[in-house]
Amino acid sequence: MQITPVIFDCPRNARDPPDRVLKMTANRYCTHESASNDEGFTLLFAHCIGSHKEQWEPVIEQAFRMQQGKARNQRVREAWSFDWQSHGDAGILNRELLQVSGTRADGVSAYEWAEAIAAFVRSPRMQGRRIVAIGHSAGAGAMVVSLKSTPLSHLPFLGLVLIEPTIAKPELYYRVMADNTPTIEAATLLRRSRWASRGEAKEWLRKRAPYRKWDERVLALFIEYGLDDTSIGDVKLKCDRRLEALAFPDVHPHFDAFAELGRISGRVPVHVIWASRSELVPKALQDALADTKDGRRLASVTHVEGGHLLPQESPVRIAHAIANALDSIAVDFANANIIPAERSRL
Repeated sequence: MQITPVIFDCPRNARDPPDRVLKMTANRYCTHESASNDEGFTLLFAHCIGSHKEQWEPVIEQAFRMQQGKARNQRVREAWSFDWQSHGDAGILNRELLQVSGTRADGVSAYEWAEAIAAFVRSPRMQGRRIVAIGHSAGAGAMVVSLKSTPLSHLPFLGLVLIEPTIAKPELYYRVMADNTPTIEAATLLRRSRWASRGEAKEWLRKRAPYRKWDERVLALFIEYGLDDTSIGDVKLKCDRRLEALAFPDVHPHFDAFAELGRISGRVPVHVIWASRSELVPKALQDALADTKDGRRLASVTHVEGGHLLPQESPVRIAHAIANALDSIAVDFANANIIPAERSRL
């Protein structure tokens, strides 16, 4: 697997200095053989709050392997994984702009991440690509909102795969989920964020929720890429706890994503993957997303064993679910009609 790090300038926000813009960091994944397959899929990945682009690597590697022996239009040409501007390597590059004392006291909204993704998709790099967008939790909402200003006749994605999306109807969110948000925000601010070494961090994290349930490869990637070396020799989270906490009450992008799905899901197949024991998304919100009354039509609904952090806990199962969605999208692309939701379990 060839991995190429790339840095992009994001669309300028009016709050930032005229000569400064936030950066979005990304990794491009491909193989020598896959890069020449112009019939293959280009996969775009967006992570959840508190994570980083490298968390997807076990899923990406498995997806490449699973699709490799299939028809050329079902294979993976390349994959791109993005850091939210306040997370991972982007959080380090943007640290000065995101200081508490500046105009960025409210952090980086998922709206801004969606705008950066949309700008990337419009860039020459993506011209002629057969794009499938894949997002987890808040990253799922960002992928959907990235389409908000795009006419239905020019939607750039062949399909979307939304994993444990925190996409919600406003009135239902305030009825069944809103009371939990302050608790999650407070817990994030109190969570430990600094260790003497990566070795100490690994031993501490692997004994505690949610990390003790993570796949070993994903935990190792978090230790390597989710932590930053400090000037005094210890390590700390790349994503500042304050900025991570600010992302949880930023709920309006999730509301807009709910409305946007009603607009696009009849034109682009949307595959949704839920955890068998989701700790974050109540069943009422899951059912509302599949309700056709507001115009949404899901191509499939899959349940995967695990909790809300499915890509971290069950990367192989998630890769299998993504592979099933890719095979379906390859067939659906030639179809004018999107099939009704089919339910399955992995």
